[in-house]
Formats: sequence, structure tokens, C-alpha cells
Amino acid sequence: MSDKIPEGNRSARERLAQQREREKGREKRRRTLIVASAVVGVLALAAVVGLIAANAGKDDGGDTASGPAVAPSGAIGEDALTLPVGAADAPSTLTIWEDFRCPVCAQFETAFRDTIKELTDDGQVKVEYHLATIIDGNLGGTGSLRAANAAACAQDAGKFAAYHDVLFANQPPEPDDAYGKNSRLIELAGEVGGLDTPGFRSCVEDGEHDSWVKKSDTAFREGGFQGTPTVLLNGESVFPSKGDEQISPENLKKWVAAANKGKKPGTATPSAPADGSSAPADPSSAPAS
Repeated sequence: MSDKIPEGNRSARERLAQQREREKGREKRRRTLIVASAVVGVLALAAVVGLIAANAGKDDGGDTASGPAVAPSGAIGEDALTLPVGAADAPSTLTIWEDFRCPVCAQFETAFRDTIKELTDDGQVKVEYHLATIIDGNLGGTGSLRAANAAACAQDAGKFAAYHDVLFANQPPEPDDAYGKNSRLIELAGEVGGLDTPGFRSCVEDGEHDSWVKKSDTAFREGGFQGTPTVLLNGESVFPSKGDEQISPENLKKWVAAANKGKKPGTATPSAPADGSSAPADPSSAPAS
């Protein structure tokens, strides 16, 4: 018997082998497609789980910045992004950009609060506060945004300046996002007489001014400023120095006096805060300059 495979049988076997190879290829592609689909499904599920996790707890301080920007009552200037404190007709303007999570801002406030109060009470300067949220961007969290929204809610109640001071006096360590919780911000409102009202609580919890805060932060970033605090006297930077002189309470008074030489002090002097504290009142009723 010959050990050679007959030509006809060989052709049949080759066709069968080729068919089996084609079937194996189709099966391999099918399994690859199934595995790929499963991976996509897992990734999609992970994204959903991540979204759920990211939103967990947002009922007590999440980022709700959406919709039109609602400026707080009494805000002035371009796009109503300025919160004014002091006599509207004061001869000099102190512009301050701050972030409520910024530790250097808190240091500035501690060192200059009394001086600025004296200058505003005497009608020498009006202060124009602007709010930024750079620490949220640098460290994560929502404390800068949440605190700024709460401060805007305090502005609605005519209590911005007093609440502003309370926030800086109670500022948590920079990595601690304690101000990301609306409950903490409402708790601190209890330190400002007449501020903790249903209207204030609703404003804070609903994030009524979140989009306005975002707009203010955008203006800060587009303004070319280097960081917070940014402090300008009549448009000239005075922090940490003015020319060759370092800022200090004494120098700030000297610079204001020089800028105001021959000018009358403002007459729309703010009244005392409703709670009787020494914090400067918010002159929401003063005419805008």
C-alpha cells in the first residue's frame, strides 16, 4: 500500500482544514469583541460610580454653579462683581481680591482689619471687595466657592463686611475644606447678629450666587493678577509693597493721606453694624460710584 495520500483526499482535507481555520478566526474575533464590549461596560460603570461618588454629600456643600449669574444686592461695577464697603464718595479706593481659603488673605485681614476700618469710618477710602476661588482649583474641594456664595448671601442681608471678618477669623487650615460644608457656613452666621435667617440659609444651601462667584473668579484670572490677596490703592498695587516701601498699617495710612491730600473725606459714612460689633457695616444703601 502506498504511503501517499490520494490527490482527491488531500484536496478535501486541505479544504476542511482551511474551513476550520476560518471558523477559528471568526470565533477569535467574536471573543475579542465580547471582551472589548465587556471592558467598555466596566469603564462606563466605573464612570457612573465615580460620578455618584463625586456627587455624594453635595447636598451639604456641592458645587451648584450653573445657570445665570445672580449678583448679590448692592453689588456694583462692571458685571456687578464688586462688593462695596465704606463711603461711596470717599476720595480713594482700596480694591481687594480675596479667597476665603487663602491663608495669606487671613494674615492680611488680621494685620490690616483695624486700619482699614479706621480709614473707611473716617471716609478716607471705600473698599471694593472681589472674590476668587483659586484654592479650590489648587487643592480641590469647594470651600472657596461655598464661602464666597455665603458671603454674597450675607451681602443680600446687608451683613457682608461683618460676615467677611468672621469667615477669615475662623478660617480652617488651607488643606481642610471645612468651608465646603454649608452647615459650617450657616453655623458661623450665628456670630453676626441678625444674619442667620431662613432667607440666608436658603440662599446658602441653594447656591444662589454660585454662578456669580464663578464669574468673579474668571474676572480675577483674566485680570492678570498673580495671587490672593491682591490689594490696589487707586489702581496701584500696594501688597506686599508700594515701590521700595513694604506695606504696613502705618504706610497704608501714609499712602492714603498722600493720595487724598487736598480732598474732602467721604460723607456717606456707614452706620454701625446691627449687632453692635466693631466690624465695618456694609453700605448697601449708599449710592454706587
